[in-house]
Amino acid sequence: MIKTAIVGATGYTGSELVRLLYNHPDVDIQMITSESRKGEPFSAVHPHFEGLVDHVLQPASAVLETELDMVFLALPHGVSMDYVKGYQSAKFNVVDLSGDFRLSSPEVYEAWYKKDHTHPKGFEDAVYGLPELHSAAIEKSSLVANPGCYPTSAILGLAPLIEAGWVDPVHVIVDSKSGITGAGIKAKPTTHYSNVSDNFKAYGLKSHRHTVEIQEQLSGLRSEPLQVQFTPHLLPVDRGILSTIYTTPIREEVSDQAIRKLYEDFYADAPFVRLRKTPPTLKDVRSSNFCDIFTTYDERTNRIITLAAIDNLVKGAAGQAMQNMNLQFGLPETRGFVSLPLNP
Repeated sequence: MIKTAIVGATGYTGSELVRLLYNHPDVDIQMITSESRKGEPFSAVHPHFEGLVDHVLQPASAVLETELDMVFLALPHGVSMDYVKGYQSAKFNVVDLSGDFRLSSPEVYEAWYKKDHTHPKGFEDAVYGLPELHSAAIEKSSLVANPGCYPTSAILGLAPLIEAGWVDPVHVIVDSKSGITGAGIKAKPTTHYSNVSDNFKAYGLKSHRHTVEIQEQLSGLRSEPLQVQFTPHLLPVDRGILSTIYTTPIREEVSDQAIRKLYEDFYADAPFVRLRKTPPTLKDVRSSNFCDIFTTYDERTNRIITLAAIDNLVKGAAGQAMQNMNLQFGLPETRGFVSLPLNP
């Protein structure tokens, strides 16, 4: 059994990790931590776990006092880095669900996150945790930087086209919509019910920090600069991301059949990528670790249109983290994923 701790499990991502790990046949949840609710049962914070997961919440300091194999950090950006620094000498593996080690350097991080980075060495040790691109490196790593939710949908939607050199790398448009849980559990004026219900808005224009994450990962597929116009939007739904991606082909012959073959070959060994024959919806992937992709060529505009749908809390966060843990411990990527998409 993989002795596991979840640090910061009172938010949406931490709760989702508990839900997924509870059903994993090789995982023993040894500890769940919370600084603000320590001493209370986990089910007091998340009542839907009543009678199922009633672990008493511990302070995060207890992690280093316990024999563990795996630690998930479900902490905010700017906080995780201090924990990773403190765990350098520990024997357990870490999957960090924050953005603290997703980028190429502390300088890039500080420019986009507007925070000082306190553990630069972590960038040398961390592997970007997108299994469809980096499974071999993840298997050997003890520190995995779990990708952002928006970047997961965008990168998976674009990767085959970028690696094959089929599209203009400086004219890539990613138009993404996310459910409200992507903003985290803490209330903010923009996430109040009266602002979200019966409403729809764009945010983070030109400067959203996931832009550079998408660019860096896709640039690495061909070792050439890539420029992405990324615009996120907030949907009045609880979970899910749908990204609509526009690219301009630079090869002479493009067809739906050729694009389909390209994607089929690229994702032949990717169990959680489903290539759809019709455009996916949020409910097609709800509560699952799937990324559903549909792509087509528009002859009139000479553009390739790609749609990628994920559940932002699962493939965009907790599910991908568990998929990374499976790789770290030599298990099949699909191990422990027992639930089908929930629709309706």
